[in-house]
Amino acid sequence: MFMTSVQGHCDSAFEGVREVFEESFADGSNLGAAVAVFLNGLPVVDLWGGVADRRTGRPWLRDTPCVVFSCTKAVTTAAALLLAERGHVALDEPVARWWPEFAVNGKDEITVEHLLTHQAGLPAFDGPISVADAADPVATAERLARQAPEWEPGTAHGYHALTFGWLIGELVRRHTGTTVGRFARDEFSSDLWIGAPSETIARAARISVPRRGEPESPLTDTATQTRISAAYSEPGSLLFRATTNPIASFNHPAMLSAGWPASGMVATARGLARFYRDLMQGVTLRAETLRDALRERVRGRDRVLLTDSAYGLGFMLPAQSFELPEAARASVFGHPGAGGAVGLGDPDRGLSFAFVPNLKRDYFAGDRRAYRLLEATYAAIG
Repeated sequence: MFMTSVQGHCDSAFEGVREVFEESFADGSNLGAAVAVFLNGLPVVDLWGGVADRRTGRPWLRDTPCVVFSCTKAVTTAAALLLAERGHVALDEPVARWWPEFAVNGKDEITVEHLLTHQAGLPAFDGPISVADAADPVATAERLARQAPEWEPGTAHGYHALTFGWLIGELVRRHTGTTVGRFARDEFSSDLWIGAPSETIARAARISVPRRGEPESPLTDTATQTRISAAYSEPGSLLFRATTNPIASFNHPAMLSAGWPASGMVATARGLARFYRDLMQGVTLRAETLRDALRERVRGRDRVLLTDSAYGLGFMLPAQSFELPEAARASVFGHPGAGGAVGLGDPDRGLSFAFVPNLKRDYFAGDRRAYRLLEATYAAIG
């Protein structure tokens, strides 16, 4: 049993956030984690605590980073939007205009917007792919270019859990000559690692899963949980194929260094919240670019997740797949991650928020840890 002490800074108005965070360790919901909040550009919450590595008891420190799973997609999205803003690519143009090899098997009319809104029909690879294969973004993109869509592009949406990164990554590579990870570090922040160096991996938190009997508190209703569980146990389902190929340990250095641009980013909560702050303050993108990106493009039953989901351009919007407290639903955008991590921004309230844990809970059934922290955050700002 590890003794947990929450450390860091919290403005007095946000003491409720600290209390919820402390309770999450006391009741076993968290092992190690960090939470950060910026309000109108200023840091008001920067807390961390617990254990970074359950095997050794190594503590979570101020600068302990952790893999944030699909929170990565927001950074990859911003890279694509920045290239569009600079005139390198038009969102309504066919992908095949700059990727000619893509125009096969009914994909000649797929647009950049289709890629960003999970409408391309390429949510899974059509055959096994190894971690070593996935480390080669060119070869991985070539595999996707040869595939036929699972549905007629533009007629439905389904979460491209892993393939999103290599599809958008090819856009970035063909227009910059570099990877999403390098582009993001050069343009956005040096502490968002999509392709982490060995030094960062060595001090990163280690992902753990709950032990038998440890508490679970899903957000999703029982019927939806049952439907998702059935699909996840069926190897032929889109949900299973989209989320388990390639199979990888998110603790393995080979995976963390590979720079998977949909799910492999390593970051601190502070760095992730700062990313959303910079988005909303016009540092990363022009205000009109972000405003257009947050305009809802699709909403409804997700063919992969089997829940209702909603997307602007790349960013998730509040829906069953992105459960948020009622106070946060009006204007929030962002992205959750499979381990329970969440990064988001609220332009109307000038708020950016990130929660990064290392105890991986059931993402598909929702995760109450970030939800409760957000409730306390919105209660603090009234």
